[in-house]
Amino acid sequence: MLAIFFETLNITAPVFAMLFLGALLKRINWINDNFIHIASSLVFNVTMPALLFLGILHADLHAALQPDLLIYFSIATLVSFAMAWGWAIWRCPREDRGIYTQGAFRGNNGVIGLALAASMYGDYGISLGAILAALVILFYNTLSTIVLAVYSPVIKSDPWSICKSVISNPLIISVISAAPFAYWQIGLPNWFETSAKYLSQMTLPLALICIGGTLSLAALRKSGKMALSSSLVKMVGLPLLATLGAWLWGFRGAELGILFLYFGSPTAAASYVMARAADGNHELAAAIIVITTLMAAITTNLGIFVLQWGGWI
Repeated sequence: MLAIFFETLNITAPVFAMLFLGALLKRINWINDNFIHIASSLVFNVTMPALLFLGILHADLHAALQPDLLIYFSIATLVSFAMAWGWAIWRCPREDRGIYTQGAFRGNNGVIGLALAASMYGDYGISLGAILAALVILFYNTLSTIVLAVYSPVIKSDPWSICKSVISNPLIISVISAAPFAYWQIGLPNWFETSAKYLSQMTLPLALICIGGTLSLAALRKSGKMALSSSLVKMVGLPLLATLGAWLWGFRGAELGILFLYFGSPTAAASYVMARAADGNHELAAAIIVITTLMAAITTNLGIFVLQWGGWI
């Protein structure tokens, strides 16, 4: 358990370092709102698609393909999304429902979930986690685009417009584009992969600096109750229900452990980038990311302890 705690800390500490750096740079006027807006657009349209493309490109899609696991994960993700959206309708003013919903269901699986799966289960954790990560990217970006479009002042919410928003989402385009290369193991020129890697390595630092630059005590106080509510749904309610459902479905061992880690991951930094792109309440999105990342150090270790104590993983 202590090893898992330190592994979680090693992953979350750099996240907070970048957040605090963004807050500091904004405070000393080395970055401003215009920079944050342009940098967020760069992340959404260029660097994050490069990150996702390379992630899918290097995933072994022929290994760890477990239909039951993929089916359960898909169903549980859709149910979690529906529950989060229903809760948002009850808890939130209309204009914040898309941001609240995205924060409550969209986990940082590609970074924190996959890293913890690799730490606990080695190569098997990486291969199984990568397969789930590919599914996650498609589901999360599609569902987030839909819920943000419904409440966004700049995105049309009729079915055809939403469909076009999903199809034209750079994150989804990158995943779909990379899938054939990964499945048929088609190699790309070294110069291309190296250039894409340069771009992908900018993603998390730049996104987190933008989030940190947006944060302020006033914004946290303003978004505090809604951000905490969404964070509790993300870090306590949905992981508990999804993991219980997986246990009842019959999953045990590494499969159950990885499912818990994925459903229990803190909110992804991409939710902030998409909130900015949709002209939504990005301050709320930033607050949810910070709170869920803080909570992860507690809830992840507690969940692993309970599952190990019960002999289920």
